[in-house]
Amino acid sequence: MRLWSMIATVGGAGHMRPAPGTWGSFVALPMAWLLHVIGGPWLLIIFIIVAFISGLLATANVTRGQADHDPSFVVIDEVVGQWIALLPLSIGAAHAGAAITALWPGWIAAFVLFRLFDIIKPGPVGWADRRGDVLGVMLDDVIAGAFAAIGVAALAALSHGVLGI
Repeated sequence: MRLWSMIATVGGAGHMRPAPGTWGSFVALPMAWLLHVIGGPWLLIIFIIVAFISGLLATANVTRGQADHDPSFVVIDEVVGQWIALLPLSIGAAHAGAAITALWPGWIAAFVLFRLFDIIKPGPVGWADRRGDVLGVMLDDVIAGAFAAIGVAALAALSHGVLGI
């Protein structure tokens, strides 16, 4: 049970207050940087998949027998979603041969957009959240992360393509 709790709370980050989901997203940033530095976008993708699967198992175990299947201390879902939001940066940095930290405006955009989509839960994000099961806990953040990733890519295209920055 202790292992599941460590995974679900991402080493205890889910117990930070206020706004544990935001803390979970924030903790995901240096983790994503490290994964990118070690193995580029492919390692980040592998860890997204591993974290998603382990997040399903951990969430199921820590919420077993509880009415609330999405308690605020479970933040592994935020980590997965935030990593998805950061994928365009990892891919772009690898493609350009640039340090991922050089793309710092994208980091801010990925963080803000992911938190925005995770909080307001538009369309399919809200649908996944309303499922009320463990898959919904993880899936709403996956979808919010995908929306944020699209936003990051669109902002990068606008910045680099249209504005020429």
